[in-house]
Amino acid sequence: MPSLGAEMEAGTLVEWLKHPGDAVKRGDIIAVVDTEKGAIEVEVFEDGVVEQTIVEPGHKVPVGTVLALIRGAAGPSGPPPAPPAVTGAERGRVSPMARKVAAELGVDLTHVQGTGTQGSITREDVERAAESKGAVTAASTPALDRMAAMRSAIAAAMARSKREIPHYYLSSTIDMSAALAWLRAANDKRSVTERLLPAVLLLKAVALALRDVSELNGYFVDGGFRKGAGIHVGVAISLRGGGLVAPALHDADKADLPTLMRQLQDVVARARAGSLKSSELADSTITVTNLGEQGVESTFGIIYPPQVALVGFGRISERPWVVSGKLDVRPLLTATLSADHRATDGHRGGVFLAAVDRLLQVPETL
Repeated sequence: MPSLGAEMEAGTLVEWLKHPGDAVKRGDIIAVVDTEKGAIEVEVFEDGVVEQTIVEPGHKVPVGTVLALIRGAAGPSGPPPAPPAVTGAERGRVSPMARKVAAELGVDLTHVQGTGTQGSITREDVERAAESKGAVTAASTPALDRMAAMRSAIAAAMARSKREIPHYYLSSTIDMSAALAWLRAANDKRSVTERLLPAVLLLKAVALALRDVSELNGYFVDGGFRKGAGIHVGVAISLRGGGLVAPALHDADKADLPTLMRQLQDVVARARAGSLKSSELADSTITVTNLGEQGVESTFGIIYPPQVALVGFGRISERPWVVSGKLDVRPLLTATLSADHRATDGHRGGVFLAAVDRLLQVPETL
């Protein structure tokens, strides 16, 4: 049972998507697990063959419990057999959350029209189908229970963070004139569906700045700092029914802006459809929260343990700004840093925010 966050203690196995004898490859989805954050797709991290499933669907087990055994591809029986010709095509077009809600409401998925990516069935599709047959009230109790569980889990993690982590807070005002001018020019050459948002510039600037201040990118565990294996930026996403998740954009420093934009749009859509992968929830090395769309000027967040930093962005707004001794009106952004004083100090935090600012002044290099 994977750990999908500091507050997670156990999970319930919902469904096996692979079975004994099935060949699997790194990255394949092998199971669906139910947590306070919703149904999560569990990935395989090595090639091989499913030897045995140990935990049966419906059972709740602690984090770290062995769910299945996988025989490596180089095992004594030779390479794994080819997978069967038909392996769950129906499952591939239904999000785990939609499948779970359908079971709770008694909705037959074969009669549900999907509106998600490539026609996939989402939770909203199932709820609309349930409403059309007068069964929507049956979802209210599970939905409320899930929301209460999520809020309780978030409360536990944040209480632990404030109790155990000596936070320090910094803020910096960034002139976004150059970044927005470059963005307008770049988007003029793109179709509407391919246009970049300011948020993607901010994410890339954070990722590149972490190369300079790597001690903000990682975890505080066993009494010391452990640097992240890559720069995996967690993006705080509010869910439609309430609650919050922060899935990771893996190796965000290496992706170009168009790729990062597509990854951001994809992970937001899947977070709200209930089809995130376990690695996306477990791998974040830092979290970014952006409340600019809500009209917030600045946000000072609470670090998500065992991470050691959280970056916050407010809205871009025109404000007075002095340039070369003259008063001007510029589009300004407040960037904030909440950091763990056990891993860094204010000086290094200041270097990081200065690096973010410097990178946004030359957006063509992002």
